[in-house]
Amino acid sequence: MTALPWSAGADHLRLRVRLTPRAATDRIEGVALLSDGSAVLAARVRTAPEDNAANLALTRLVAAALDLPRSAVTIAAGHKARVKELRLAGDPAALTAAAARLWPAG
Repeated sequence: MTALPWSAGADHLRLRVRLTPRAATDRIEGVALLSDGSAVLAARVRTAPEDNAANLALTRLVAAALDLPRSAVTIAAGHKARVKELRLAGDPAALTAAAARLWPAG
């Protein structure tokens, strides 16, 4: 698998995530491919997708995994969809290296 679920911007990293709410545990499972061949980071959270709770749990989970402040992780697209695009504020080179270490693709 060579596709990556992230791309660097000028001052941020964009991360595509497929979120599964109401899971047994909060966890990031790693890089996965969707049926269309695009790469996403598969994540699960215990909270239900009500009142933005699952989205908040996802941003906390990603922030903790990358050792970022919670305010550095925002949802840029897909607020009500399973596949979301997160914006991670910070040095894109450092964020890319950290993401590649934590979630190697294939």
